[in-house]
Amino acid sequence: MAKLYFRHGPMDSAKTLNLLAVAHNYRSQGKRVLLVKPRLDTRFGATSIASRAGLEAHADLLVDRDTALDPEGFRGVDCVLVDEAQFLSVRLVEQLRQLTRDPGMPVICYGLRTDFRTRLFEGSRRLLELADSIEEVKVTCHYCNRKAILNLRIEGGAGSLEGEQIQLGGNDRYAPVCYPCYADHFDVTGLGDPPAA
Repeated sequence: MAKLYFRHGPMDSAKTLNLLAVAHNYRSQGKRVLLVKPRLDTRFGATSIASRAGLEAHADLLVDRDTALDPEGFRGVDCVLVDEAQFLSVRLVEQLRQLTRDPGMPVICYGLRTDFRTRLFEGSRRLLELADSIEEVKVTCHYCNRKAILNLRIEGGAGSLEGEQIQLGGNDRYAPVCYPCYADHFDVTGLGDPPAA
C-alpha cells in the first residue's frame, strides 16, 4: 500500500521548495504528479505554488474545506503533493488517506505543525494522527543558531499573540524561532490559552 507522508516545519524551512523538487524529480522520470493546494492560499496568486527561493509551479487542484475528492480523478497519477496542508479540514486529510489505498499512490503533504500560539492546526493534527511517515523539515531560529520549532507572528516589530489563527503572510509577518527565543517575546502565561477574541 502507498503511504501518506506529513513533512512539517516552521515558516521559512523550505517546505515548498522541497515539494517542487519532488515534483521535478517525478516529472523528469516521465511520471504524473498532481499538485494540490488550499484555495485560501493566495499569497503568490490564486493557482501558484511558490517558494521564497523563487521557484514556482501551477497547482493542478485547488481545494476548499468541503471539497469532495473523487478517486477516479486520481487514476494514473503517480504521486499527489499537497502544499500548505495545515489548512486542510479533517475530512480532506481523511480523503487523502483513502487515496493511498484507492487508487493507491503516495500522498506527500507539506505544512506547518503549529500556529503562532503553538497550537496545532486542524489539518496538521489529523495528519499527525494518520500519516505513515512524519518528517521534520528543519531550519535555524531567526534570532539564534538553535533549531526553530515554532512560528512567531510579528506585529509592529514585536511578537504578537493577537488575531485570527489564519492570517497569510511571509517573512514580513512571521519568523521561525526556537522555544527560548519564542518565550523571550511573551510572559510565560502567554503560552497558555489564546486570548479571548
